[in-house]
Amino acid sequence: MKYKNLEDKLPERKLPKEEVFKKNGKMKESFYEKELLKLQIQLVKLQNHVKKTGERILILFEGIDAAGKGGTIKRITEHLNPRGARVVALDKPSDKEKTEWYFQRYVEHFPAGGEIVLFDRSWYNRAGVERVFGFCTQEEYFIFMRQCPRFEEMIVDDNIKFFKYWLDITKEEQARRLKARETDPLKMWKLSPIDLEGHKHYDDYQKAKQDMFLATHTAYAPWITVDANDKKRARLNIIRDILSQMEYEGKDENIIPDSEIVSMYHLGNKRK
Repeated sequence: MKYKNLEDKLPERKLPKEEVFKKNGKMKESFYEKELLKLQIQLVKLQNHVKKTGERILILFEGIDAAGKGGTIKRITEHLNPRGARVVALDKPSDKEKTEWYFQRYVEHFPAGGEIVLFDRSWYNRAGVERVFGFCTQEEYFIFMRQCPRFEEMIVDDNIKFFKYWLDITKEEQARRLKARETDPLKMWKLSPIDLEGHKHYDDYQKAKQDMFLATHTAYAPWITVDANDKKRARLNIIRDILSQMEYEGKDENIIPDSEIVSMYHLGNKRK
């Protein structure tokens, strides 16, 4: 990764470990909150730039249930102007939408000039949950895999800044998070029968993910994989990755992502 030789500049690398991490290896809340605020200030600067220049940013978040997609999106948009930053989380398609071109219902939510749009799951449902649970036919699946790279090439050709993040967690971490949702009254709404059933298909999801990467990881629309087992580290480094790839007034050039957490996918699902 292009920033690897600069990673000694990361705040968590410069401070004593006990100031950054708990005994279990997870990031401390105190460090996380300070770093998050710094990055959120940069996100506001980025949004001001996007609004001023009319740029368009489209960001997809994918991953198995409980990987932390919604929490990451919340931290990104928390202090942004909602008039220029939208979150799209579509329900299952209606009867009418089922008769349309598969990508059609997603396109209508794409960013206009000056907007940042974040998808909490996207058209990749077809390559993931729909494939694993048989919600689409084999023919529909293969058509999607063939059309998707061409569809995303058009997105990039139209000068939309396009990001694709896959949040990865272990089977054990997924089980722990789903269990926590069962008892937390503020998170129970996140738990659905298909989430619990999906955990049983963890290995099937991993196979579907690899097939999806092989077909849709391209030079113009690469997959960025994220070690999301520590939610706090994942959130910080996703934001760092977005900011590091954008030019805007007031940019902190010292912001770089940790390649141990966030980096570009390549064969073997290792990060570099």
